[in-house]
Amino acid sequence: MNTAVLRTEFRLFRREPGAVFWVFLFPTLLLVILGSIPSFREADKSLGGLRPVDAYVPIAVLIALIMSGVQILPQALTGYRERGILRRMRLTPVRPSALLSAQMAVQGTVALGSALLALLVGRLAFGVRLPKQPGGYLLALLLAAAAALALGSVVSALSRTTKIAGAVGSAVFFPMMFCAGVWIPVRKMPHAMALVVQATPFGAAARALDQAAAGHWPGWQHLAVLALWTVLLTAGAARWFRWE
Repeated sequence: MNTAVLRTEFRLFRREPGAVFWVFLFPTLLLVILGSIPSFREADKSLGGLRPVDAYVPIAVLIALIMSGVQILPQALTGYRERGILRRMRLTPVRPSALLSAQMAVQGTVALGSALLALLVGRLAFGVRLPKQPGGYLLALLLAAAAALALGSVVSALSRTTKIAGAVGSAVFFPMMFCAGVWIPVRKMPHAMALVVQATPFGAAARALDQAAAGHWPGWQHLAVLALWTVLLTAGAARWFRWE
């Protein structure tokens, strides 16, 4: 990856206040709002004795990944293609693939930074314990980030314009938010629904993060689901992506 391209992409991202807010700040802001509700700080038997705010920290982490992958990344890449930037780059020593790699690195880094912010604010503001199995938590988080970026790449590949990318990204965004447990934590879903949701990348990620937070190594079936989705989505993006 060309370091100059990477630095440029980071500077361009910082100049987009909307992207910075939704990816880096919004997940933690949502956690603070929910954590400020008294009932969210009381133990819930249906959550295994956890408080709702404890259960929502992994969800806030996943929101950042979903937002970055299916909303911000497709808009950026499709915009570059729509304005002919990728086509013109083919005439320079910098290959378009360097721009693609830099975009994914920027989005992944910011999303992971947002995840760290959510963990720290959850700990400092609401006494949420840090993950008891940090190695497993990090592995699940990295696999979830890879799946999110791969999904965003597929949306980019299938979208000819930024308007289409926005529409497709929104259509994907809300189901993925549901699978991550934004409205109903995965562990509280009916058994049949939970089985279906855990076959999706963010449903599997939610369970893997929950398990690592509780001190257990994430279930290999959840990690396998994340890895399989990442491979399939990456292959699809590589097949369908067009530089022009």
